[in-house]
Amino acid sequence: MPDLLPENTPFAIARYTPDELKAALRKMYLIRKFEEGAEESYTRGLIHGTMHLSIGQEASAVGACMALGDADKITSTHRGHGHCVAKGADVSRMFAEFFGKESGYCRGRGGSMHIADVEKGNLGANGIVGGGLPIAVGAALSAKRLGTGAVTVCFFGDGANNEGAFHEALNMAAIWKLPVVFVCENNKYGMSTSTERSTAVRRIATRADAYAMPGVTVDGNDFSAVSEAMDAAVARARAGEGPSLVESMTYRWRGHSKSDRNRYRSKEEIADWMARDPITRMADMLVEHGIATREEIAGLEAGADREIAEAIEFAKTGENPKVAEVTRDVYTEAVQ
Repeated sequence: MPDLLPENTPFAIARYTPDELKAALRKMYLIRKFEEGAEESYTRGLIHGTMHLSIGQEASAVGACMALGDADKITSTHRGHGHCVAKGADVSRMFAEFFGKESGYCRGRGGSMHIADVEKGNLGANGIVGGGLPIAVGAALSAKRLGTGAVTVCFFGDGANNEGAFHEALNMAAIWKLPVVFVCENNKYGMSTSTERSTAVRRIATRADAYAMPGVTVDGNDFSAVSEAMDAAVARARAGEGPSLVESMTYRWRGHSKSDRNRYRSKEEIADWMARDPITRMADMLVEHGIATREEIAGLEAGADREIAEAIEFAKTGENPKVAEVTRDVYTEAVQ
């Protein structure tokens, strides 16, 4: 990388090496392909229950995790597959979890909404709206008390910003100057209710003012913008200066869940956001700045396709849980 870069050079190009940037793009492809593979598996009856896809939000997940290491923690949401991959999860074990296999991250007991990967610092997705907020504060408090230097990133959606847990978590984190970054992935809708109808403030990031912490709103489909905001927020937390709130403006291409018929938003709105595809924008940035060729990018996408195909086969052939062990991981007993 040259020592002097043009003034308009994107943050990510100046901050990360070519290998790191290509690895980030590969993760974005892996998230997209994982969710497309999960959707197809559901349609074919290989996966039961429901799922919440984040197709279209890949830059938000990967950009937010760029400044983190394995020792740093994240808490996730019901729409958390992207966060899991961005934090370094093995997609084979993720698919095994989807398929209810013993080789899954939670031995097939958690499914789509409750994948955790503690070794990589992923404390788990959560089916409760806003459920990860107090958990993140607890993890950050632990890191501060133990002096580990770890930072916790808490992902949540726009629907959670009106929950009491949001306000309680931000207040406590600010009082104790905890090393936590709150990341609101604002995709405009909490289920079928738009933020215009549910939230009094125009920008959720402005709610940081009430808790004496920095708040910033960024284009969540711009990898460089997300990574820049997160780099500053993580550095602040790691330096002992306390929490921050980052609002990542993005959009889910699919419905809230597999049962969502998408009747509350127009085809034109969806098409407009699809034209802002974060993966295309990331690929174009790497080509424009000489980081990767179109051929290299095609190779990254093809590699992601192969990895997902192999992961699905791994999941199909995995061992099913034994009925006799249904209570193996239950740690409470009924009182007689």
